[in-house]
Amino acid sequence: MTPDKTTAPLVILCLEAGEAALLEQWAHAGFLPTIAGIMQRGSSGRLTGPELVNEHGVWVSLFSGLSRDQHGYYYWRPLKPGTYELELTDLGDISALPFWSCLRGSSKKAAIIDPSESRLVSGLPGLQLANWAPHNARYAACSEPASLLPELRERFGQEMAVEEDVDSDLARDREIYRGLLKQIAQKGALCRDVVRRDRFDLIAITFLESHIAGHQFLKYCSDVRGPAAIEDAELSDAIRNIYQAIDKELGLLLADASADANVFVVSNVGLQEDYPSRQIIEAFCRELGYQVPAKSGSFSFRALARRALPAALRNALSGRLARSTRERLLADGFRTGTDWQKTTAFAIPTLYTSFLRVNLRGREPQGIVEPREYDSVLDRLQADLEQLIDPQSNRPAVKRIERSVDLFGGGPPFSLPDLFVEWTPTAYIKSTVVHPQAVLIQRNLDYSRGSHHTYHGFLAAAGPSIGNRGSLGNIEILDLAPTFLQLMNENVPSAMRGTVNEKLCHL
Repeated sequence: MTPDKTTAPLVILCLEAGEAALLEQWAHAGFLPTIAGIMQRGSSGRLTGPELVNEHGVWVSLFSGLSRDQHGYYYWRPLKPGTYELELTDLGDISALPFWSCLRGSSKKAAIIDPSESRLVSGLPGLQLANWAPHNARYAACSEPASLLPELRERFGQEMAVEEDVDSDLARDREIYRGLLKQIAQKGALCRDVVRRDRFDLIAITFLESHIAGHQFLKYCSDVRGPAAIEDAELSDAIRNIYQAIDKELGLLLADASADANVFVVSNVGLQEDYPSRQIIEAFCRELGYQVPAKSGSFSFRALARRALPAALRNALSGRLARSTRERLLADGFRTGTDWQKTTAFAIPTLYTSFLRVNLRGREPQGIVEPREYDSVLDRLQADLEQLIDPQSNRPAVKRIERSVDLFGGGPPFSLPDLFVEWTPTAYIKSTVVHPQAVLIQRNLDYSRGSHHTYHGFLAAAGPSIGNRGSLGNIEILDLAPTFLQLMNENVPSAMRGTVNEKLCHL
C-alpha cells in the first residue's frame, strides 16, 4: 500500500451520515480509538457551507469540488428541467466527476471502494468497486476492471445488502443490527484485500452502514433521545456499536498504510429526530393559493380513483406496489393534478427538506410569473413560511429558508429549487401547522420514519502534510477536493469553486 516516493499517499475514509456530535463524544470517551487517534495526532472540525442546504448531493460536491448550481443534483427524484415531469436520477446524469478523475493519464493509482453518489471513472489507474454495500441500493454492484467484482464475490461471498426497514418490529431491528455487524466485518476484510493488491497513491473507502444504523436504531439511542429512548438490551447502544465496528475496520486498514500517509476521516451529514413534512408543504402551496389544483375533468381516471379512496387505504395499497409503479403514480399525480396556468409556485415532492419552485415564464413550460416578479414571489413565499406555527410546541414550524440565488449566485436556477425549506425538527409527526390564513394538515403518512439529517458534516485529518493541530472550526465542503489534489501534487481544475485549505495542506 506504499506508493512511489514522489508524493505521500492519501487515505480518505468516509462514514456516511455519521453524526459529528456522536463521533466526537464517543471518540473522547474511548469508544472510537482509531478516529480519536487521528483527532489527537492531527485536527478535526465540522463541514459546513451552502452545499449543506440538503443532504442529497453533498458527496457530489465534496468529491467533485463543484457547487450545486454547477452539477444540479439535489434529490434522487428531481423535477426534469423544462417540464413538469419527475424522474429518477441516474448517476450518469450527474455532470460532475470526482476529484480522482484528475489522475487519469498519470502514473498515480487509486483504490476506490463504494463512493457515495459517484460512478466508476473510466480510464482511472487502479481499482474501483461501487455499490458493494450501499444505502438503499438502486444500482447493481460493478467494478473496474470488470474482473474485480467476480473475484471478490468468489473470495468473500455475495454482497449482504443489509437495508433499512422503516416498518420493522423489534425482532427485525435485531436482525438488521446483527446483519450490519457482519456486513461491516465482510466489507473491512474485502477492503484490506483490495488495497493490498497494489501500491496506491489514493485510497478512498466509504462505509455506509452508519447511515442505515442511524435511521434504524435512533429510537433506541439515549445519547440522542435521552429518557425517551426505547430500552432494549441488545439495541440500546446499537448506533455506537456500529460506529465502533467501523472504527475497528478503519484501524485495521490504517495498520497497513504507509507511515507517511495523510489520513482523512469524513462524514457528509449528521442525524437527528424528525418526521416527514411532505403533506404540510403541499397543503401550504394549495391552501395559500400558490399551487392551484386541476379541475376534476382534467384528472386521469387513475388520479380520480386515487382521490376517491380514503388516505389510509391508499397508503396500505401503495405499500404493496413495486417501487417503479409507486414512482410512476406519484409522477402522474404531480403532472396532472395542478392547473399550471394558474399556479405561481409549487412544491417538488420530497419527504423532509422541502423544495419550492416558482412557475417562472420562460423556464417552466406553462410559467405565469414574469421574471420581474420573481423576487416578489420569493418574498411572499418566505413571509408566509415564516408565519407557520407548530401548535404542539407553539414554535415556528420552519427552521431555515434558503434561496438558490443567495446560496449560489446568478439568476433563477435552471435545475435547482428556488427555495430550500428546512423544517424545525420534532420528535413527533407535525400533523397540524397553523398559518394566520389557513390550517395545514397531514394525516396517514405512507412513510413515517422518525429520523432525518443534520446539515453539518465531520472531518478529522492527520499526517505529515496536515498543517494544523487541534480544532479546525468550520471547513467549507468545496475546499476539500482542491485540498486533496494539492496533497497529491496534482493541478486543481479551474472549474472547482473552492480553494486549498492551508490548515489541511502544509507542503
